[in-house]
Amino acid sequence: MQAIAAGEQVLQLVTFTLGSEEYAVDILSVQEINRITEIGQVPNAPVFIEGVINLRGKVIPVINLRKKLGLEDREIDESSRIIIMDIQGVTNGLLVDSVSEVLRIPVDIVESAPPLSESMASKFIQGIAKLENRLLILIDSDKLIGETVQI
Repeated sequence: MQAIAAGEQVLQLVTFTLGSEEYAVDILSVQEINRITEIGQVPNAPVFIEGVINLRGKVIPVINLRKKLGLEDREIDESSRIIIMDIQGVTNGLLVDSVSEVLRIPVDIVESAPPLSESMASKFIQGIAKLENRLLILIDSDKLIGETVQI
């Protein structure tokens, strides 16, 4: 684990997995993390919209992050989670394979995303954090949701 010096700028992140890769979003955007509930289908929705859920009387669109990032789809199972986020004043759910932990990291270990390509996934990467024994891909949720069609 990275040591954090007094006065050092820190990012607080919620980490999650998609396949064998570990990703993170800023904890300030996360409202809650839920187990999978019944997801209602929405006709003619974009392919990455898994559907909608009823969260305490509010209808929330659920974005399948695997599909949004162009990754191979997989079955929803008991480790799958929906991360409820408030982004740009809009509440959305992100369907992920599993949620790992809340992590505090120094800002200076985050590097800009390398120029991979103009692929759909690369434009949503805010940066990459180099931890001791792993890399953590930081998702720019504003860009992710900014591209999402409102239901």
